[in-house]
Amino acid sequence: MGDSDDQLVARVARGDREACRELVERHLARVLAFATRVLADRTEAEDVAQEVFTRVWTHAASWRPGRGRFTTWLFRVALNLCLDRRARRRDVPLDAAAEPVDPRPTPARDVEDAQVSRLVAREVQALPERQRVALALCHYEGLPGAEAASVMGISVEACESLLARARRTLRARILAVAPDLVEVRRCRS
Repeated sequence: MGDSDDQLVARVARGDREACRELVERHLARVLAFATRVLADRTEAEDVAQEVFTRVWTHAASWRPGRGRFTTWLFRVALNLCLDRRARRRDVPLDAAAEPVDPRPTPARDVEDAQVSRLVAREVQALPERQRVALALCHYEGLPGAEAASVMGISVEACESLLARARRTLRARILAVAPDLVEVRRCRS
C-alpha cells in the first residue's frame, strides 16, 4: 500500500521528489478527470492538473494532517484553479465553447451508450456552474457529500440541494430530448 497521503506530503515538505511523484501517480488521473469535467477542455484541464501538483510541491510544508483529508484540499485547489480559468474566459460566447470531452474511451460496439454519453455530457455542461461542480465531485469523483461541500466551501445541505436540482434538471432535459434513450438505459440497469 505504501505511505498515506499525509506521510507523503510530509516527505514532500522535506524536498522528497519521490514522494511527490507518488502523490502525482496516486491522484493525477482523478484531478485531471475532475478538471476536464469542470472546464470541458482537456488542454486547460492538463494545465490545471500541472498547477495543482506544483502547488503540492510548493505548499507541502503548510499542510497540517488531521485538519481534513488531503484529497479534499487537492480538489479544492483544482476547483479554484478551474474557476479562475473559467472567469478569465467568460467573454467567450457559449456557442464557441468546446464540446465536453469524456476522458474515458467509449466502446465502439455500443453506439447507444455513446449517444447517451454525449447527450448527458452536453446537458451537464449546460447546468449552472455550482450544480455542475457538485455533480462532478459527488457523481464522477465519488466524494461523499460532506467532502464535496467542504471543497466547494458550502454546507452539506446546500451541496445536496445543488445535486438534487442538477439531477432533476438533467432528467427533465434528457426526457424532453430523447425519452427513448432514457427508457432503454433504464431497462438495462
